[in-house]
Amino acid sequence: MQTKAGTPYYISPEVLAGNYDEKCDLWAAGCILYTLLCGYPAFCGDDDQEILQLVVKGKYDFEGEEWSEISKEAKDLIKKLIAKPERRLSASEALEHKWLKMMLKEDKKKLTKIKNLGGLKKTQHYTKMQQAAMTAIAVQAGPDDIKHLKEIFMALDKNGDGSLSLVEIDEGLT
Repeated sequence: MQTKAGTPYYISPEVLAGNYDEKCDLWAAGCILYTLLCGYPAFCGDDDQEILQLVVKGKYDFEGEEWSEISKEAKDLIKKLIAKPERRLSASEALEHKWLKMMLKEDKKKLTKIKNLGGLKKTQHYTKMQQAAMTAIAVQAGPDDIKHLKEIFMALDKNGDGSLSLVEIDEGLT
């Protein structure tokens, strides 16, 4: 594990140094969680070089207004993932984190009510979630993956309007 490979937004400082272990993936998970919760990456710059310089410093913040409604438990998990390797959680420790346990508990409750998908109508952060999802897909998916996702989307988009309604999603799930 000495190859320097990764996407600037998610690569850990130890990967850049060429000396890393599996905990570099926990850094990436923390960066992805950060992006999913606020809609933009933890380390932003005008180009890859600037982003990588910020990654090496490991400095990020929770200062935007987006963070005002994010729980302290979620922020704690991010802090414990985007941290120096010796302080970073392992995968098993991350799975035991209070925030993840809270989210799993809430998801179980939501799954019992998902038959009519009414809960999706109450989501107030479509734009941020859409941006975060698109970023994650663009960064992680290869050309074949994107082609496959497009085919699935086109099959679900019955009326061809370029977006999926709750009815189209419901029909696709059934």
